[in-house]
Amino acid sequence: MLGKLFQKQLIMRRVIGVLLLLLVFATFLYGWRVLAINALVLALGILTEWLFERARGKKVSEAVIVTSLLFGLSLPPLVPFWIAAVGIVFAVAVGKAVFGGFGRNIFNPAITGRLFVYISFPTLMQRSWMAPRVPEFFTNLVGFDAVTSATPLDIMRTGGQEALNFWHLFFGFRLGTAGESAIWLILIAGIYLSVTKTAQWRLIVSTFLTAAALHVIFFVTGLSDLAPHLALVSGSILFVSVFMATDPVSAPNKPAGQWLYGFIIGGTTVLIRTFAGFPEGTSFGVLLGNTFAGLIDEIMPAAKKKKKKKPATAATKEPS
Repeated sequence: MLGKLFQKQLIMRRVIGVLLLLLVFATFLYGWRVLAINALVLALGILTEWLFERARGKKVSEAVIVTSLLFGLSLPPLVPFWIAAVGIVFAVAVGKAVFGGFGRNIFNPAITGRLFVYISFPTLMQRSWMAPRVPEFFTNLVGFDAVTSATPLDIMRTGGQEALNFWHLFFGFRLGTAGESAIWLILIAGIYLSVTKTAQWRLIVSTFLTAAALHVIFFVTGLSDLAPHLALVSGSILFVSVFMATDPVSAPNKPAGQWLYGFIIGGTTVLIRTFAGFPEGTSFGVLLGNTFAGLIDEIMPAAKKKKKKKPATAATKEPS
């Protein structure tokens, strides 16, 4: 039955596997509502693509499951169900299907939907944060007083970063979207996806290192008060580096271009975090990178191909 509905995409299944682990941990942190939101998003995402692909006589891509999980995990835990529904339909229909379906979209669909709901419903989105459940063993291990009512980036922008604890942020016990908080799990996922060649490591490294370098430069020169070690485990920069920047459809293919692409995403993110009115800039960074991905592949040099050594023949072998 599933084989008749979905295109078989083994690479996507690896991504789905690690995203499901993030979903399990997010459900542990924030409760059943996260699971319900992602179930709704998955159902509507698949249905939307099926309606478009049915008219073309094609199957639904397994990539839409990745898009749906990424979108669902990028939402606050208390987001209204109707906003999640509107966002995923927009993501799949406008961010992907109108371009011709899988492999033809210019922009990352999940980021397209995420930015759409954050810009369209900013007040409702800002009211949708939820304090995570903190296990007792963690409280005893590193100490834990209470989860504040603001996201870490908002706290840092208002000068209260001394109240933040690196390990609280690293393990995900703070306000944030459902899937971006667990830095330790995202790191494991990034290593797994890179080792299995499911995700291009250059895209992950270039995006994250650019953001890290700019945060350090701005902090040292006094242009920003955001402490780099706290800023890099706050917001969604690592989540985006591992799962969004590595989208094989909307990212460049050439190795040199991938470094430049990551530079654009990481650089735009930190510039917006530091100088703009938005506390986070990852979505804008990815969309800007998507915009120039095709041009980057055109202007950047192709990777040098290694010359294969010809096997020695009787004529070329040295006499013994």
